[in-house]
Amino acid sequence: MRVLIATTQTPFVRGGAEMHADGLRSALIAGGHEAEIVSLPFKWYPPERIVDHILATRLFDVTASSGRTVDLLIGLKFPAYLLPHPNKVLWVLHQHRPAYELWGTELCDLMQFPNGQEVRDAIRAADRAFIAEARAVYANSRNVANRLQRFSGVAAAPLYHPPPLADRFRTAAGEDFLFFPSRVNASKRQLLVVAAMAQCREPVRVCFAGAMEDPVYGRALQDSIRDGGLADRIEWLGDVDDETKIDLFARCLAVIFPPVDEDYGYVTLEAMLAAKPVITCSDSGGVLEFVEDERTGLIAQPSATALAEAMDRLWQQRALAEEWGDAGRAAYQRRDISWPRVVQTLTASA
Repeated sequence: MRVLIATTQTPFVRGGAEMHADGLRSALIAGGHEAEIVSLPFKWYPPERIVDHILATRLFDVTASSGRTVDLLIGLKFPAYLLPHPNKVLWVLHQHRPAYELWGTELCDLMQFPNGQEVRDAIRAADRAFIAEARAVYANSRNVANRLQRFSGVAAAPLYHPPPLADRFRTAAGEDFLFFPSRVNASKRQLLVVAAMAQCREPVRVCFAGAMEDPVYGRALQDSIRDGGLADRIEWLGDVDDETKIDLFARCLAVIFPPVDEDYGYVTLEAMLAAKPVITCSDSGGVLEFVEDERTGLIAQPSATALAEAMDRLWQQRALAEEWGDAGRAAYQRRDISWPRVVQTLTASA
């Protein structure tokens, strides 16, 4: 089968969505299919550009290439999943979040524009009209599936996949630091973790790794660290290579990952593969599909005080952290999270 994977690319930005598409392409090829990725450039500002992107997407013809039929289109991200094709299956990573669950929150840039609501309504109308063209709709998590149902009336089944380099993760004895690997922006809430550290009773140390996406947010983090006298307990590594990240997962005491309403979250699965417990928040979305409170980690309220208590607890109870980490790895192994299953599901739905 000749398969096109349709996704959206913000130039010069690479994250989980790009790795997701790469992993799917490799899995399709390993399954005996021809597969290519079609990445459409996306610029979300000013808001009227989004409407232009929707129109442009609908004008592309990807039904054939070089005179040969494209048998299947798999759509991943807005607006690329709106591409027309007679045999289309969607595996939605997320919709355009500022038009949906982020609308009305401080993380929504769209509502700051005079035409923001008009553009939001256009996005929602396009999703309702054109998602329905798909033969089947899957989501990369139950959280994303629930959003599709709530906002667009679309029934989608969650379809989980392994994180990149899943077979390379290993574990080692926990050392004196918590690990927070993630792109640095407001939705991941590094600032909340820094505020929590200022309230910890124990000398908790946190190692942060990930690219800085917002200089303004970065300055706020540095101000908070300085004001809290935390410079000697925090390490900023920036973007690290794969081997360094795997090593930090292996050696940390626990992983802390408290994002706002995460779609899926590779970090959680990577922690489970490394046999490390996860500290997260009760509003962290897709993370909660894997973290079981007091069995594979701790689920705290999204406050500095509650996070501080969770970090103190694992810092004090190292044997418990190891026990919960082992339970997390066993829980991952019990799930059928595999690329062959993903490929079989998506291609069988065509």
